[in-house]
Amino acid sequence: MSHDVTLTINGIRRDVTLDDPRVTLLDLLRERLDLTGTKKGCDRGQCGACTVILDGRRVNSCLALALSCADAEVLTIEGLARGDQLHPVQAAFIESDAFQCGFCTPGQIMSAVGLMMEGQAGDDAERVREAMSGNLCRCGAYAGITRAVLLAQARMQENARTGEAA
Repeated sequence: MSHDVTLTINGIRRDVTLDDPRVTLLDLLRERLDLTGTKKGCDRGQCGACTVILDGRRVNSCLALALSCADAEVLTIEGLARGDQLHPVQAAFIESDAFQCGFCTPGQIMSAVGLMMEGQAGDDAERVREAMSGNLCRCGAYAGITRAVLLAQARMQENARTGEAA
């Protein structure tokens, strides 16, 4: 039995037919829609490599059934940049040298963006570390990741104050 599901992914409406109701959002993104920036790490919701924004909230896409995401809005790493202009979090990660091997970077960036969308980032490093604790980095680039999140948050707040586009 097949199931039709409609999602808006990175601003584009996608109509998908699922042959198996057990397909995860992660597998749909990677295997059916060729959005491979979202990584499959542990496939158990423990590493955060698969983090996406679902209806404005951070989720581990390996734990979300695609069928349960019907009519949802999904934002992946591929949807952050606007043409050649990086999202402020992406730019801050580069500037802060917030990655080593890069495997966890898309999930870290999406978690940071979600953290800011949820209004939880603040300007305290410990708060950022705690809120990002669901995203693991095998290389231990946590200091750079924290710096990048704080830098992006400060820049985005300044842009909001001055009315500049992010």
